[in-house]
Amino acid sequence: MFIGVDCGTQGTKVLICDSRTHCVVGSGYTKHDMISDNNGRREQQVSWWIEAFLSAFNQAKEGLTIDLSTIKAIGISGQQHGMVLLDKFDNPLHPAKLWCDTETASENQEIIELMGGAKGVMSQIGIMLQTGYTASKILWFKKNHPESYAKIDKIMLPHDYLNYWLTGQFVSEYGDASGTGYLNVKTRQYDEVLFSHIAPGLSIKKNLPKLIEANTPIGKLKPEVAEIMELSPNTLVASGGGDNMMGAIGTGNIKPGIVTMSLGTSGTLYAYSDTPMQSGNDLLANFCSSSNGWLPLICTMNVTASTTLMQQLFKIDINTFTEYLSHSEPGAQGITLLPFFNGERVPALPNATAALLGLTNDNATQANIIRATTEAATFTLRYGLDIFRQEGIIPTEIRLIGGGSKNPVWRQMVADVMNTPVVCPFEHEAAALGGAIQAKWVYEHSIGNKMSLAEICDGFVGLDEDTRAEPIIENIAKYETSYQRYLSHLVEQYG
Repeated sequence: MFIGVDCGTQGTKVLICDSRTHCVVGSGYTKHDMISDNNGRREQQVSWWIEAFLSAFNQAKEGLTIDLSTIKAIGISGQQHGMVLLDKFDNPLHPAKLWCDTETASENQEIIELMGGAKGVMSQIGIMLQTGYTASKILWFKKNHPESYAKIDKIMLPHDYLNYWLTGQFVSEYGDASGTGYLNVKTRQYDEVLFSHIAPGLSIKKNLPKLIEANTPIGKLKPEVAEIMELSPNTLVASGGGDNMMGAIGTGNIKPGIVTMSLGTSGTLYAYSDTPMQSGNDLLANFCSSSNGWLPLICTMNVTASTTLMQQLFKIDINTFTEYLSHSEPGAQGITLLPFFNGERVPALPNATAALLGLTNDNATQANIIRATTEAATFTLRYGLDIFRQEGIIPTEIRLIGGGSKNPVWRQMVADVMNTPVVCPFEHEAAALGGAIQAKWVYEHSIGNKMSLAEICDGFVGLDEDTRAEPIIENIAKYETSYQRYLSHLVEQYG
């Protein structure tokens, strides 16, 4: 048995997986609270993650008749880019600042300018700094909490903190570390120059976790944690990784050709690469993977956020939304939505607002507006897929996850817009499943069995063929016309 954990923004999920039957035999979920403010503050207490993890684990094992000693390893997935600061007594110095915290925007811009602008940053570390990354959070903390800053002993990411609580080992792996903003993604080493800008007086060797390969165990459970969880103290803890990295493993996205697409509140698109991207396109996050490769990633801000907004505006439920969507043709009779209700990351339009264009007396219907909204959410990801293709990433199959993937009309739209086959995995909790798969990989290596990650993924990652959508030739042309109209409006509105 292997445990996979996903400590996300909204809550923690736990899966218990049987490696003999490749089935999930237990699952649990517990929500997190959020500390937020109008200035962009988004924080959580680290103690909430531990409480949620134990609660979700207890739910997952409830009713199971298995001997818990058969649980051999745990793999942790965590929300990327967060900042956890501990003093020398391992007490938190501040609530953890999250990936969605925008309070540090000015510090992020300051770091970019110190590094000589976007080109300087890309040249130095191979990835563009974003406000959500950990780097600007550290500089913000120094400015705003200087007395507490002087007490910093350890800087870590959310998944690193859970691993530390489980094992007492202060380590990280390359995938999640590549989202900090102070790791050179090409050399896989912390960058001394950039770190000195954001953390004067601190040391990479003393204050940052040691970096390890993804197939390396962190260590074994601390005896007191093993007792709380009623597990063997010999239970291994895998390296774990960021939620996108573990989601890639959980969808079998560990070789070139497969692309994972998430239709969530925001949208993500990521693929596997044996080498880092070389072009220097700062719209593409050139992350490392948690499978010892690289994970080029695109993130957009407006996917189900847009469709949910329309549901609320028209006061309809999801079934009625889908019915309206089915009653409109590709292209929405000329209506185009630029869906930037939350600004946008790709393309880089942080201050943009949404625009509904092309309305006439003949086409201004709920069905067409809903169609235009869903197309627009899909087009934001098509924009990202075009960047992938420019980088030489040629998708042969899209594995679709997230809330929007459950809609069969939307799945077909994705296949047609992207001109690529689409299919959903059986297990929707891809990041937690990725944690369990990685845990087995690490365990097998620890006992001298060099089983490949691909072999394990083939066993655990099942594809629901009932969800498969192949591109429809006549629709491809219709959507291409609509997409080109979307791009034209994008240029007209925002340059």
